[in-house]
Amino acid sequence: MYAVVLREFGLAENLRCEELAEPPAKPGWVTVRLRASALNWHDVLVRQGKYESELPHVPGADGAGTRVDTGEEVVVLPSLWWGEDESAPGPGWEILGDHHAGTYAELVAVPADCVFPKPARLGWRAAAALPLVGLTTYRALFTRGRLGKGESLLVLGAGGGVATMAVQLGAACGAEVVVTSSSQDKIDRARELGAAGGVLYMDDDWCEQAKRMSPGGRGFDVVLDPVGSWQESIRSLRPGGRLVVLGASLRSDAVLDVRHFYFGQYDLLGTTVGSPRDFSGLLSLVDSGAVGAPVVDRAFPLDRAAEAHAHLERGSGFGKVVLEHE
Repeated sequence: MYAVVLREFGLAENLRCEELAEPPAKPGWVTVRLRASALNWHDVLVRQGKYESELPHVPGADGAGTRVDTGEEVVVLPSLWWGEDESAPGPGWEILGDHHAGTYAELVAVPADCVFPKPARLGWRAAAALPLVGLTTYRALFTRGRLGKGESLLVLGAGGGVATMAVQLGAACGAEVVVTSSSQDKIDRARELGAAGGVLYMDDDWCEQAKRMSPGGRGFDVVLDPVGSWQESIRSLRPGGRLVVLGASLRSDAVLDVRHFYFGQYDLLGTTVGSPRDFSGLLSLVDSGAVGAPVVDRAFPLDRAAEAHAHLERGSGFGKVVLEHE
């Protein structure tokens, strides 16, 4: 089979297409012939060596295709060995593409409980773009953030896969969604997905601008922070609001005013990729038509994965970047 192989950590150009042996058959595992895969920022960190993958390595967490044994059209759940506790993953948990060969390949082998029927409403690009970002965002907003109808949600960063999915999921549940962005064009596109509006985070007073857009100007019920801007996020919350953190792309540490935090009665909630139960909930929303297809920014052929990574890292797109395998 052909696969994108990483033999040295570092730059996007280290991703090269090679011919590899097909994954061996193992009891309890299935092989999926992939029609498309999708990029995530997590893949960039894998490429850079942050997850200490054993080299040579095939990255990739997201994929959709057909089961080799049955021909069924499926999407791949990238959350491996979650465990029995819904509150947090177990000690054996990992994301597909960290330490097991991932989806940047014609074939991928995964545990049998990690394949789910592909939503009939989605084409291959959208189906491949859904799992990691959809699952992560679903858990962040609903399982962890407890977002409900009539509440308000601030999403930091309007252009990435998590942010575009958060706007769609938040609007679908009846929440009022506001975004931040570096681009007015991305704010306008977020409005098309269901956002009420947005603010430019380059402005020094963007927190105050966003807060004025919340109901009564009190602040938001939930702030979704995939970048690590905890101080600004907390300032945007209403008293008793919930800050849900699922990334650190801007900064990996934060200084908080402890007294302000506890007098504000805030919740600070960490989250990551979700469980199989979360994935079932997400797929039910998609199947029902309550949530539209993931936004796909651009698609590249599999053998141009390095170019796709470079495009993702530039941060100029809106939505997911996809690799097409056929």
